[in-house]
This record gives sequence, C-alpha cells and structure tokens, in this order.
Amino acid sequence: MSQQSINRADDVLKQIQTLGNRQFLPIIGPVKGKILAEEIQKTKPKHVLEVGTLIGYSAVLMAKELAANAELVTIEIHRDEAELAAQNVERANLAAKVTIIVGDAIEVIRTLRGPFDFAFIDAEKVEYRQYLDLMEDKLTRGAVVFADNAGIFADAMADYLDYVRNCGKYQSRYVQVGDDGVEISVKL
Repeated sequence: MSQQSINRADDVLKQIQTLGNRQFLPIIGPVKGKILAEEIQKTKPKHVLEVGTLIGYSAVLMAKELAANAELVTIEIHRDEAELAAQNVERANLAAKVTIIVGDAIEVIRTLRGPFDFAFIDAEKVEYRQYLDLMEDKLTRGAVVFADNAGIFADAMADYLDYVRNCGKYQSRYVQVGDDGVEISVKL
C-alpha cells in the first residue's frame, strides 16, 4: 500500500474510533487492534475470515496490513451496519481486498469455500464455538484464530476457550489487555 493509502486508512480508523466512543460501539479499539494488526503482519495471511463486521473498524485495520493479492471476507448480521462498514472500507481505499457478506454467520460460514489462514471472531460470544466448528475444516494448518473479548466474556465463551486450550488441535494463548483480553490460537 502507498503511504497515502495507509494514511487514508488510518484516518478512517480514527473517525470510526471517535464515532465508536460517542455511540458506545463495541469496536476492538486501538489497543487490542494493535495486537490484531501485529498478528496479521507476523502471519501474512492470504485469506482472512472475520465474523462480526459491525461498522468495519477491524476490517479496515486488517485489510490495510494485507498484501495486495490477499482477501478478507467479513460477515455481519445487520444490514445497516454492513452498509456503514462498506462505506468505511471504500473510504479507506480497501474495497478491492474486502468482501462483506450480510447474514447470520452460522448460516454463511457453511457456504464459504475457504481455505482461510486467519480468522478473527468478534460477534455473539455464546456462538464462538459454533463459528469455530463450522470453519475448522476450512482453516489451513498454521491458521491463526483471533478471538476478541476472551476476558470480560470468558463465561459466555467458556466452551470455546476450553476447546481451543484443551482439544489438542490448537496452540492457544490468552493475552490480557486492560480488563479484557484476546485468545490467539494457532491450528496445529
């Protein structure tokens, strides 16, 4: 990406942060977002799946780190939020890398072909395990699964966290971030 495009994406991220703070939108935010961006930079994925687009903050954050030939598929259940996300992705000059699908992730994931080498989950907490079950066969060996809110919603995500930590299919670690955290799991 050119420096001008990176600056444009950064401007869009700042605008979404401001809106998120005013309207109390549950975006990943800059602190956990930095960890997410670092994981994208480290793993250099070609095919990313995001569950829970909201208004596109994390999609812009990840897409700006992706190579020109990489793609991000993101799923959002609410049409108006997906439309706002599409506008934000477009304003950030990242539309060529991002496909936004409107629908229930539990239905949509079944229809996706994959393979994916990175997944970001930030949607209905009690459904994280279902999302993973549906995408697991579409994840490459070495794929990273990055799950947000593994601290404050650990109880709602208990089945997911138990699975990635103990099933033997993932090498998983929890990263504390303030009063919350993220679970980063690498498929073995």
